[in-house]
Amino acid sequence: MPALLEFSTCLLLGASVIGQAPAPSATAVQPAPISRDGRRTISRLPANLLRGTIGLFSRDGFPPLLIGSGATGLASLLDDKVRDRIADPEHGFGSSLENIGDPFYNGVAVAGFFVASRFADNLKVRSVSYDLLNAFVVNWGYTTALKHIVHRERPDGSDNISFPSGHSSNAFTLATVVERHFGWKAGIPAYTFASAVAVSRLQRNKHWLSDVVGGAALGYVVGRSVVRVNGLPLDPKPSPQVSVVPIVGRRTRALSLSVSF
Repeated sequence: MPALLEFSTCLLLGASVIGQAPAPSATAVQPAPISRDGRRTISRLPANLLRGTIGLFSRDGFPPLLIGSGATGLASLLDDKVRDRIADPEHGFGSSLENIGDPFYNGVAVAGFFVASRFADNLKVRSVSYDLLNAFVVNWGYTTALKHIVHRERPDGSDNISFPSGHSSNAFTLATVVERHFGWKAGIPAYTFASAVAVSRLQRNKHWLSDVVGGAALGYVVGRSVVRVNGLPLDPKPSPQVSVVPIVGRRTRALSLSVSF
């Protein structure tokens, strides 16, 4: 159990390091702005999903993505050692969090929250639910693609879709959206729970350490990217410009009319 607490603490501290990398301090993180310009609408959901997917590779998203990749590489050096110390599939801690942190059940909850929020007048609730759904879908896409591209065998040998951990990436995605909207007072318990879910996957012997670190990094970057992109103001549509210029000559009296779009 001491080893379990040790690695839970390490994951939480790792998430904090990644989260603070782009900013000089935690106090610099401001709650996400509430969009009032029609950005977070159902009609714009497909476009926002694409923007959130591409946003990982923006100038803002690249530094934490690079840090997370490095942390994953370092964690791979400890894969066997951590499995030998923590793996205990029958322990109640891991099994109790397996369903709670399951991406399928989380997805049902997120979708339900999103639908219910459409009937709410509270703009903050609508913004949070929109970003949770958006981030969940983007993370699911990346996680599924990586699992089949990397094709890594699980430590228990059950299949070949070990990397990255879907439980970890999903938990950290949702935790990051919460932290971006409500700040660190909500972010700390959210990241603590996400870390517990990640550690439970190690104890269940379903993932290597590098699987859960990679999943946590992916989830953080996805959640951060989606909230940032969805909070950007819409590009203003150019309005037609009309200009009238008088033309006066010895034998000419006229007006020049031009319209630009």
